[in-house]
Amino acid sequence: MKAATATVPLEKLLELLPEEYTVTDRELVTRAYHIAEEAHRGQKRHSGEPYINHCLAVAVILVEMKVPPEVVAAGLLHDTVEDTSVTLSDLRREFGDTIKNLVDGVTKLSHLPRVSRGDQHANHTEDNGHDPEEETTPALLGRTEDIVSETLRKTFLAMGEDVRVVLIKLADRLHNMRTLGHIPEQKRKRIARETLEIFAPLANRLGIWQLKWELEDLAFRYVNPEKYKEIAEHLAERRPDREEQLDAIKDTLVRLLTKNHIQVEISGRPKHIYSIFKKMQKRGKPFDLVRDVRAVRLIVPDVPSCYAALGVIHTSWRPIPGEFDDYIAAPKDNFYQSLHTAVIYDDKRPLEVQIRTPEMHLNAEYGIAAHWRYKEDGRGPDRNYEQRINSLRSMMEWRSDVKDAAEFVESMRSDVFQDRVYVFTPRGDIIDLPAGSTPIDFAYHVHTDIGHRCRGARINGKLVPLYQELKTGDQIEILTTKRGGPSRDWLNQNLGLVRTSRARSKIKAWFKKQEDEQNLAQGRTTIEREIQRLGIKDFNYDSFARKLGYKSAEDFFIDLGCGDLSLSRVIREFSQTSESEDILTAGSASMPDQTSTDAIEVVGLKGMLSSMARCCNPMPGDQIVGFVTRGRGATIHRQDCPNILRTKDRERLLQVGWGRVERTYPIPIRIKAYDRQGLASDITTLLNGEGVNILNITVGVNKSLADLRLVVEIRDLSQLSRILTRIENVPNVLEAARTNPG
Repeated sequence: MKAATATVPLEKLLELLPEEYTVTDRELVTRAYHIAEEAHRGQKRHSGEPYINHCLAVAVILVEMKVPPEVVAAGLLHDTVEDTSVTLSDLRREFGDTIKNLVDGVTKLSHLPRVSRGDQHANHTEDNGHDPEEETTPALLGRTEDIVSETLRKTFLAMGEDVRVVLIKLADRLHNMRTLGHIPEQKRKRIARETLEIFAPLANRLGIWQLKWELEDLAFRYVNPEKYKEIAEHLAERRPDREEQLDAIKDTLVRLLTKNHIQVEISGRPKHIYSIFKKMQKRGKPFDLVRDVRAVRLIVPDVPSCYAALGVIHTSWRPIPGEFDDYIAAPKDNFYQSLHTAVIYDDKRPLEVQIRTPEMHLNAEYGIAAHWRYKEDGRGPDRNYEQRINSLRSMMEWRSDVKDAAEFVESMRSDVFQDRVYVFTPRGDIIDLPAGSTPIDFAYHVHTDIGHRCRGARINGKLVPLYQELKTGDQIEILTTKRGGPSRDWLNQNLGLVRTSRARSKIKAWFKKQEDEQNLAQGRTTIEREIQRLGIKDFNYDSFARKLGYKSAEDFFIDLGCGDLSLSRVIREFSQTSESEDILTAGSASMPDQTSTDAIEVVGLKGMLSSMARCCNPMPGDQIVGFVTRGRGATIHRQDCPNILRTKDRERLLQVGWGRVERTYPIPIRIKAYDRQGLASDITTLLNGEGVNILNITVGVNKSLADLRLVVEIRDLSQLSRILTRIENVPNVLEAARTNPG
């Protein structure tokens, strides 16, 4: 019975396979299904259905794109290595290297937490042994964000290596979105937002419009359910009227174009809820004011017919200014081609029109996956496919050096997935940039050296400021200097001079390269001065640099000099080493160890002023009691103190306990300053604010120069470094440093 049930979806899949698939291809898909079905047997999704149904659904999505049979087989097997006992060696033995590599590639990209595994896999737990349902703590959420960013980084880089892996990943994500209603709401929103921000734009970048619109609508349904429902209801209410209007419009267009000897197929463009929402946002109008936009798509035999049809439409109805885009002469960055226009139709309402050839339509629907359809038709424009792959690789070229996953993903969001503008060089070459780009972004896109030497720009022949936003159709001329480099102001985001991560990355690289020697000298001077100021002798820079993860002391100095590594972090790290306590002890003033009064905790009256009773001198470990004195807070006595035992004011006794006792070191420091009124007071106030106890202070003045000698209680080198720095920032102070006792 189980076997009979299982064969039904397989038969459906086999029916959907393209006619071009050979008997061997069909046998490959069948074998892949049976191995996946056996591997996932007994596993269920949150919906309660067998897990193999998910694998079948992914395969069907891939079949609809008419990808090669090995990609369909890999789609069936994409979860086996991750979720079952099947190994990569098993797949290589059974199917060969191609399918094994595809499954391996998807597996490496499948560590997006709780999407197809923890979220959709009802009887699967995370590798750490925790139930995914319980992973909601802030720490785990933070860890999840890091994992997501790293996985997305791998996805984007894999895209340039083998786009087939990413197609399988997108098909996997699409089916997960179709079944997202079976998992908890909080997870639904997170996954939907990620799909809207990353995966739908990724499908768009690959030109796969079919995947893009469905991912957008499914994600929008969960990200903004109220607005989704509102638009969907409006569309449903007006569907009969709209369809009747479109039928009449199509009949009119067919007659008109046929009369002008243009063969045409016309279809109404489907209304997608998310695109309507974006249009409402862009225009700042409610649905009632955008609902009347009708749209049709014209498929004509060739490119000359596209322009001929455009001419007929523009002479028959009045074009709406600013609504014409020629994506045939200037294709989008994802190789999309079409003519877009909008006219005022006979009923005085707008009509949007797209005009394209069958090949352009196939590219628009299936993007990079259309390559395999062309091969099947025997036309084989592999050059177009290679252009797409080279475009993806160049897109990843500079980003592959970005190691921080979050920064990488942010650069993809800002530079790759944003809306685009198409501008021209003085020679007429088309440059594709993210919307909001500036002349500096343009300069760096043309050539790194032109970006470095950019000093001004002309847009359409007029001088403009460097923060000017570029618009589609602008012609840009960059004015350069013979030598020189970028300004640091370009990195100031408040000035808006540079908008793309690509340009920022190249500017940072220039400064880093130019300043490495200067930074090395600056970093060495900074750390040597601090080591001397703290009284540390025989500091081993090489070994300490290795502890911080640097290959050499030079790299350590450079990072310190350019600010990538802070001095406070260096001292904080050194404070945690075993040598630091020896250094503090060796340099301590000859005074007995002190116990800070902060070590006393008054139960119920935290923060009350307290002092040690001189009559019994309590020490940590003694049983103690507090006695409230008039105007002096609480005095701490031993419980067996005769004065406490004799007191009759029992109501003035407080229960107290020893708090955390921290060891402190009496460290002598010397301060040189120009003398002024209130200098000593400012310094003692600062130390008090830092919670530092002053054990001794002497002040000498000679010809307006003050010499202050203090002994202060310090917990560690990090605290000592901080207070010395803060003291040096007090007005008139020239220098503050640790001294040898005596």
